[in-house]
Order: sequence, then structure tokens, then C-alpha cells
Amino acid sequence: MAKIVIALGGNALGLSPSEQKQNIRKAVSHIVDIISDGNEVTLVHGNGPQVGLINKALEVNDSGESFPLAESTAMSQGYIGYQLAEEMNNTLMDKGIDRKCMCLMTRIAVDPDDPAFMTPTKPIGKFYSDNEAEAVRKTEPGICLRIIPERGWRRVVASPDPLRILEEEEIKILSDAGYIVICSGGGGIPVIGRNGRYESAEAVIDKDLAAVKTAEVVNADILMILTEVEKVFLGFGSPDQKALDRISIEEALKYCEQGEFGEGSMLPKIKAGIQFASEGREVLITSLECASDALKGLTGTRIVG
Repeated sequence: MAKIVIALGGNALGLSPSEQKQNIRKAVSHIVDIISDGNEVTLVHGNGPQVGLINKALEVNDSGESFPLAESTAMSQGYIGYQLAEEMNNTLMDKGIDRKCMCLMTRIAVDPDDPAFMTPTKPIGKFYSDNEAEAVRKTEPGICLRIIPERGWRRVVASPDPLRILEEEEIKILSDAGYIVICSGGGGIPVIGRNGRYESAEAVIDKDLAAVKTAEVVNADILMILTEVEKVFLGFGSPDQKALDRISIEEALKYCEQGEFGEGSMLPKIKAGIQFASEGREVLITSLECASDALKGLTGTRIVG
């Protein structure tokens, strides 16, 4: 039995309530298989598409104020977490597994002087074609757009590094009591500490880095980062692409320096993997469909210290 933190990407969940329900049903089926094998699971989910859509929909309220990103993340935590927990509890009950799942609203402290506030890199919302991106630039000149190779244009926002989970004690209590905890959703609600109080930050934290912090809190053996591909590739998308089965921290750092991984896609996952593996623990990067096989050593990419 292993203690596993699973980081589930927001892109895998869909863009509408109905699509998300279908995708969550599929995701939960695979996750419950892992639980059925006797593993302890804590779940962190992304919110890249969802937080952008929420923020866009509520962009300007009647007072003329822009809607904050932190509050958009809080909404995404409730929306996605509710659907995940409901499906998880129903599936556990159907399979006769005596476990309960609980979603916890989670804040994560960030540094107000983090240079990320000056250089937006975190993609959120939908993808735009060239023509759509040009229209967005004309109507919303304050939004920063960046091209994602092979996908299109996407809004990018500040993504400071997570410092500390404010609800870490609650996560520990629930996890130790046997709950399957959904926490740090969307990377956590970013907050800044000032004079003993906290206030929201205009940013979206990377969920894979937040998953590392979560894994540290629950003392996880394995950080499993689920994405769209079965393995990490060098030269991804090229005729000579090469799958990676097992890489050291040194190799991962070298590949990052060589620009092998996309900034809005695989690079944050590799960086999170390096951070967790440096503590002498195991990192697995694979697809949702291959999660169980990856735990058995049959597929996926491992980053080892």
C-alpha cells in the first residue's frame, strides 16, 4: 500500500457542467481502482479552463469592478470539488468500499514580491484561433495572450510559487481519519499575509506545484501527475520523439534547460516532479487511463532522486 497524491489536470475535465460530469465519472472510475488496490489517495485538481471561463463570465459586475482571480479559483474549487466528491462517494458506495470523500476549501500563501507577478505564464480559459486572439486584443487590451504550440492562443496570468497551505492541519486530520481528501483545487486560492491577516492575490497557482505542497503535508510516498499522454517525450510531436521511462533529477534539469518541455504544458509538471523527487520520493507522470498500470511499473515516466 502506498500513500499517493494524485494531481488531475483541469483540461481533462471539460468546459461545461455536462461534459465535466462525464469526464469526472471516467476519472473517478480510474482513481477508485487505485483505492481498491489498498492505496491511500489525496486528490488535487486543476482548473485552467474553468477558472478562465468563470472569470470571463463575471468579468465586470454592476459596480464596474473586475472580478478577482482568487475568487474565481474559490468558485472553481467548489464547482469541481463538489462534482468530484459526489461521484467519488457514489462510486465507492456502489463498489462496497467503506470510505468517504470530502472536499476542502484550501488557501495557499504566496509571496507578494514573487517575480511571477511581473511575468504572467499560467494559461487559463479557452484556446483562441489567430483571428479570435486578435479580436480579444482589440476589445480587452489589458489581457495577456500567449501562443501554445499546436493548440492556439490562450490567456496567461501571474503564477507565483506556493509557500504554505493554510489548511494543512485540517488536511492532515481528515487524511489521518481515513477520508479521501480533495484539496488545493486549482492550485489553491492564492493569498498574501499582511500584518497577521490574509488577503487574496490576483493570480492562479500551478496545481502541480500545489500538489507537491499537499504531498508534503500528508507525507505521501508518490506524487502522480496525470496528463494527456502516457509518458513524457523528448521532441514531442516530432517524427523522432522519444518516450522517457525513467529519468534522474539531473537529466530532468538538463532537458528543461534545453527547452524540451512546453512552458504551458509539460514544463510545470517536470518542475514539480523535480521538486518532489529531490526529497527522495517517487514521481509518476502518465495519463489517467494508464494510472493503475503506471503504479505497477508497466508504463509512465518516473523521476527519481
